[in-house]
Amino acid sequence: MQKVDIAIIGGGPAGAAAAIRAARQGASVIVFEKGPHGRDKVCGDGLTPRAVGALRELEIDMADAHRIRGLRMIAGKTTRELDWPTTGRFPNHGAVWPRRRLDKALIDAAAAAGAEIRFESEALPVLDGDRVVGVEVRPTSDERVPTGAAERIAADLTIVAAGPPGQVARMLGATRVDGETFGLAIRSYAETPRHGDEHLEAMLSLEDENGTAVPGYGWMFPAGDGTVNIGVGALSTMKGFKKLNLNTMLDSYRRVVEPDWEIGPNLERPRAWRLPMSTQKRVGPGWVAIGDAAGLVNPMNGEGIDYGLESGMLAADLFIDDPATVIERYDAEVGERFDAFLRTGRRFSFLIGHPWILKNGLRFSVSTESIANITLAVMGNLVDNETPGAAGRVMWLADKGLGLADPLLRKTRAAA
Repeated sequence: MQKVDIAIIGGGPAGAAAAIRAARQGASVIVFEKGPHGRDKVCGDGLTPRAVGALRELEIDMADAHRIRGLRMIAGKTTRELDWPTTGRFPNHGAVWPRRRLDKALIDAAAAAGAEIRFESEALPVLDGDRVVGVEVRPTSDERVPTGAAERIAADLTIVAAGPPGQVARMLGATRVDGETFGLAIRSYAETPRHGDEHLEAMLSLEDENGTAVPGYGWMFPAGDGTVNIGVGALSTMKGFKKLNLNTMLDSYRRVVEPDWEIGPNLERPRAWRLPMSTQKRVGPGWVAIGDAAGLVNPMNGEGIDYGLESGMLAADLFIDDPATVIERYDAEVGERFDAFLRTGRRFSFLIGHPWILKNGLRFSVSTESIANITLAVMGNLVDNETPGAAGRVMWLADKGLGLADPLLRKTRAAA
């Protein structure tokens, strides 16, 4: 039986980041990715300054990405275009990098670092009691191995980077917390003469086909390659969420932005995906979850690539430092860095699930430049336990205030 230091289930940004970091420090690493090399992943393709900072730390060449200066926020009749702030923590620019190219750059860097990459391979954790001791692997095609054949690989640490909860999460008890917020989104691509625009655009005042305010937003993310990523996303806390037709909502949004962006027909069939925003647990004996698998998605923008990169690097670094304490230290450090902000976001999502609160809140979010800058920091994932200044203070107060209101918010939740 093959034995490695770290087995990673999932070859997206989070899994690749963990593999790069661990392999560069001398660990034996193997990554299992269900898709083929260069596979696409449905996504908005936007990278926050925080994500760009993480990619720089991983020494990823971003020449292929389209540089983004800031964010254009539209709420009703108000539009504010703001540049990303200059801080000592993150770069002052983001990017748009289609996932088929971003993910390929990351997984290729993992291979160059010495990690073994197995594409078209489905891995499931192997349990010895309640401890994960490695993975069992089956090919997703039968070209190399006969159908039904499986291989077991032992690992000191198994990192779960398998995205939204599925079979792996069910085996480990790491499924979504019932009743907590989650999101749905849909996107396509279209040609536009504004593909070189240097700002992401987010329409916060999104409505469904009946004119009902939707907690979510529509986006135009210019890719710099002749196209724009066009999409909409919604949170599960709105009334009638289960009846929401994402394709219809995307069509409605397209009609709104079409004149300004001069967009052509969809270049591919719109594709939808689910955004996990909670998990029953993110660690257990012999394993840790990172990125989306750990519920590390900002409920206020649906973004999680930056958290995936950071959590992947953190898991690898802690393992290299001390394999015996990686589980407990990872859980504690992820909690310290992200939990308060993400908890506040989930509570906030219940608040804006009420249409009249949502409409008034949207107007307030861009009402002045000072308030809009705080909204910008939240939308850019620039807020966490170390954030100084007004944005940090506002989120601290929001965490306390929404914590007190949380029981009432959940009791009177608008979802149905």
